Amino acid sequence: MKHLSLFLPLALFAAGSPAFAADDGVLVINGCRIEPDSSCPGADLKGADLRNQDMRRMKLAGADLSGADLRHANLDLADLEKANLKGANLTRASLQQSNLRLADFSGAKLVAIQGWGMYAQAAQFNGADLSAAYLEFARLGGSKMHGVKLVAADLEMTWLNRADLKGADLSDANLQEVKLGGSNLENATLSGARTRFGNFQDANMEGCKDCPPGWD
Repeated sequence: MKHLSLFLPLALFAAGSPAFAADDGVLVINGCRIEPDSSCPGADLKGADLRNQDMRRMKLAGADLSGADLRHANLDLADLEKANLKGANLTRASLQQSNLRLADFSGAKLVAIQGWGMYAQAAQFNGADLSAAYLEFARLGGSKMHGVKLVAADLEMTWLNRADLKGADLSDANLQEVKLGGSNLENATLSGARTRFGNFQDANMEGCKDCPPGWD
């Protein structure tokens, strides 16, 4: 019996958190059941291994997911408002129509996420990597995105009004019909980006490389 722990999934020991598999096989971390529709506002999931977990519609407002491993996790329609996801790894995670308002993704890895229609107004993405992210119809108005990497990201018809994209790399991004009115594109890079029908009204383009002309 003393060696029983050797056979438990390594995920249960993530970040040293009290974690176990319930009788029905559901992963439980610090009292939070990791399953669709679970309600865990303010949960402590710091550094948790949540790879491939089905977290659809989970209520995680204000939760601490900093440094968590969420690769390939399904967070569609989840509520992550004001959640802390600093340094988290969400590579290829699905966040379609999720509520990410005021959440903090600073330094997080969101490569190739599925973020169709997600709501991330006023969220923090400073220094985050969103390369190849699918963000069509996403709402990112007022978000902080200093130095964010959006290389080859799909931002068609995405709302980025008044977003702060200072120093952002949008090389080869799809910016067709993007809404960037009043945004800050200071020292940003748009080399190779497709900007057809994009709205850049009143955007700050000082030092921007390959920003579309005619919006001064």
